[in-house]
This record gives sequence, structure tokens and C-alpha cells, in this order.
Amino acid sequence: MTRAAGPGGDHEWTEVLAWAQGLVSPDPAERAAAHARQDRAREERWASIDRLRSGPFRRLRFTARMRACHRASGRCLPGALWSGDGYDRGGIGTWPRLPLALLFLEWEARFPEEWTRHAKAWGTKESLIRALAATDHDHRLRARLIDLVELAVRRPYRCKDREYVRVARAVDGADLRARLHRAQRSDAPEARRHASYVLWLLDHPETPNTRHVWRTWLTDADT
Repeated sequence: MTRAAGPGGDHEWTEVLAWAQGLVSPDPAERAAAHARQDRAREERWASIDRLRSGPFRRLRFTARMRACHRASGRCLPGALWSGDGYDRGGIGTWPRLPLALLFLEWEARFPEEWTRHAKAWGTKESLIRALAATDHDHRLRARLIDLVELAVRRPYRCKDREYVRVARAVDGADLRARLHRAQRSDAPEARRHASYVLWLLDHPETPNTRHVWRTWLTDADT
């Protein structure tokens, strides 16, 4: 991940995007208010991109429009994740925007249809999950990642959910396996199937998590 210049520095988003916590609120009214903020911010971002592309090229004005575009990107999701410094130096585990990255993934995991309507970005989801699987995990990050794996396992499969197997292997342990075993006893067939598959992959770390392996495992499980 490369560094991207962002006005105000990496800590500006903590104030600018304080409203984003409402995206994962159990209160529908709070989520609706956060959705409205997100939608307005995205519209402002696209307007700034249009101004950047369509305006005449004069170096000073172009630079000003570029800065405005970065500021607008930093006020919505997922733009705020990439409008400041990247995590190339210390890894995502020490990235100042890690809480926002986790919130973005939690939003997709808890309210997938709302995430799709207001911020769909499959490539961002995939890159964040892969980076989180590859970093060091303190106890707080480990706990958040275990929550995300469980949320993904207990719902119908969505695009890029397969990447969560990387996270499961990175945080494998008694706490994660206890959650997966509970999911195996769920009333939901998807949860039972997904949990069993992830547990099987944890017991076979040498096995790649490919579509072929998944289909073969399903066939064997059904026989």
C-alpha cells in the first residue's frame, strides 16, 4: 500500500467521521442518520472528482482541486480509508485508521444490504481482510477479528467472504473454535455448513481455500 497525501493528517478523520459509528448502531434511526451523512459525503466526493476532471489544466488550480478532492474523499467511506497515509510502513496493525477499517468491515458484516447500498467496495473489503490476516494481533485486535469471522460464518455467503479464512487461520485458537462449534449447532444451514468448513480448514492448514476445495468438501460432506 502506498502513501497518499491527505490534508489534515491521519488523525483528522477521528473528528470528521465521528458520525460513522452510527453505521453499526442497533438503532435504525441512528443508522438512517449516518446513511444520510454518508450519501451526502459521497455526492460531494463525486462532485469534486468531476471538477478535477473537467476543469482546465492550470497547475495552481489543478493542485487546489486535487486537494479539495482528497478532502472530500476523506469525509466518506471507503474514501476516508485511502485519502491519508497508507499502512505500508508499520503494517495495518499500527495504522491510525485501523479503527475505521474495522468499522467498515463490521458494517458490511452486520448490515450487508445497507453497506451495499451506501458504500459497496468489494476490492477494499478484500484488501483490508488480507492485510488484517497478515499483521500481528494484540488481544483487542484479535477479539475484533474473531467477531468478524463469526459474523461472516453465520450469514449467507457474500462476495469476498472467502478471504475471512485467512483471518481465521491467523487468529486460530480455543476462543475462535468455540464460536465455530456453536455456529455448527445453529438452526441456520448456512452457518452449520460454513462453520464446519472453516473448522476443517483450520485442521488442515496445508489445504488451500479454493473454489475447487470448497466444492469437493461440500460433495464429501453431503455423502
